[in-house]
Amino acid sequence: MLAVFDKSVAKSPEALRSPASDSVWALKDGILARHFSSVYPGSVIVNLGSAGLLAYSVEKQNPLLPRLFAVVDDIFCLFQGHIENVAQLKQQYGLNKAANEVSIVIEAYRTLRDRGPYPVDQVVRDIQGKFVFVLYDSSSKTAFLASDADGSVPFHWGTDSEGQLVLSDDVEIMKKGCGKSFAPFPTGCFFTTSGGLRSFEHPLNEVKPVPRVDSSGHVCGADFKVDEEARKESSGMPRVGSAANWSTDY
Repeated sequence: MLAVFDKSVAKSPEALRSPASDSVWALKDGILARHFSSVYPGSVIVNLGSAGLLAYSVEKQNPLLPRLFAVVDDIFCLFQGHIENVAQLKQQYGLNKAANEVSIVIEAYRTLRDRGPYPVDQVVRDIQGKFVFVLYDSSSKTAFLASDADGSVPFHWGTDSEGQLVLSDDVEIMKKGCGKSFAPFPTGCFFTTSGGLRSFEHPLNEVKPVPRVDSSGHVCGADFKVDEEARKESSGMPRVGSAANWSTDY
């Protein structure tokens, strides 16, 4: 999978930028999307206009951790993995029997956006299994992404030459777009446009960068770790819909 978001939608953390990076401008002339298509023939590219792009392929995937894509109204979502408590979440969100993992993530987001009060860390923590997902809400130009607590699905994030956020499960795609300016997405964490990076396992604590050094001794992005001594200030997620019963504890 691949996602590239313009920095107006999801600004990549400065700590991901390597001093010796040879990144490209990922959205210029569709350069990274075209590279992705060359690596994964038959892939689907979803143009999000000025906000960026999403891309996925069913080739070269782990059959136990399939890639899924769905669009519901104004929400686009890429999902990879498997949710173990699907039946429980279908009941929780009032979904029919045909709903799959990507449908559950979209409905969970819609619940956060429109019908709170639900702390976002609790919503992500309720999803049990092996997963990563990337969601884009075109109505509010909001990105929402997360990785499970065990890091069961490969998932990386990085920055291109223009400071735009690049996400993929393929390390070689990340190298093409970001050079050395990328790192594994932190496990047990989620990222939102307004709130930045948070841990859903430790929602009250700051998540801070630790520089990564590759085998050649070069700084290569940063790993983000929960700081048990630092508390996170609450911030809000952009919402659409009724203001009733809305929690801003994000």
